[in-house]
Amino acid sequence: MPERGEIRDEAAAKIRKSPRIETVMKPQSFTYHVARSAADALELLAAEGDDAKIIAGGQSLVPLMNFRLARPTALIDICQVPNSDKIVMDDSGLRFGFSVRHSDALRSSQVHGASPLIGQALKWVGHEAIRNWGTLCGSTVHADPAAELPAVWLALDAEMVILGPRSERRLSAESFFRSYFTTALQSDEMLTEIHVPHAPDVRLRRTAFHEIARRHGDFAIVGAAVVIDLDEEQRISSARISVMGAGEVPLRVHSAEALLLGARLDDVQAHASAEAEVRSVIRPPDDSHGSSEFRRKVTGTLVRRSLADCAGFPSMLGDMA
Repeated sequence: MPERGEIRDEAAAKIRKSPRIETVMKPQSFTYHVARSAADALELLAAEGDDAKIIAGGQSLVPLMNFRLARPTALIDICQVPNSDKIVMDDSGLRFGFSVRHSDALRSSQVHGASPLIGQALKWVGHEAIRNWGTLCGSTVHADPAAELPAVWLALDAEMVILGPRSERRLSAESFFRSYFTTALQSDEMLTEIHVPHAPDVRLRRTAFHEIARRHGDFAIVGAAVVIDLDEEQRISSARISVMGAGEVPLRVHSAEALLLGARLDDVQAHASAEAEVRSVIRPPDDSHGSSEFRRKVTGTLVRRSLADCAGFPSMLGDMA
């Protein structure tokens, strides 16, 4: 391990003046900067090089640093950027700034009214202390395949707004997540906003989210998010099913969605067909929390449970596979 003060001497000459703390604790020593704007954050990121990391709430990154699984040489804190914690609703949908915390979204009447799936999922994120610090964009960039929000963004067809040193680009959630803890973000880019489009008709939209974990607040083993849009005859005109913990990225199961189109929301045979399709398509990994077969069966059951919630059926808590 480098001694205190031994690292970054060369890089320090390139970095303009900013708040700076040399830290030796459980993580590897790092330099700390406070960004004053998104552009400022990008400049610091470029100056510090590929081993620098942007930090927002830190609820995902800091534990990795404590275990030395992540060893950034510099952290660039973006949580003090003015107005970056705003939730804005305009004609196109909801826009979450890069410092919006889980608890802000969970308490927002705008979010609850326009997109209740977000609140349904956020209740499962860690515990209150974690939700008070963790940010939506931070969790999204962390890209844990078993995390709640990436699956939610897929189900809501959300758009990721990415700012780089030369331009801004936008990616669908499905294109954003690439592999385990890996996204389409380049090392000189940052996620500045998450855009969730409005439902075609919020009165005719039904949503549900379920996951299982060893204990509430623990990391999820698997989970499912479902969004259903109905036509005026109460038939399913659009369905989106995403699952988490079932692969190296959150997965949208298009083939299962297709089986629901045109069905009535209370069509239990359609529910069963979607569940069977999910189980047949996914190939979850084995790990210490469950075998692939266990995850496959439970994921299908959670999809069926979510569809039952959308239909207003009684709880299926006793109907696990």
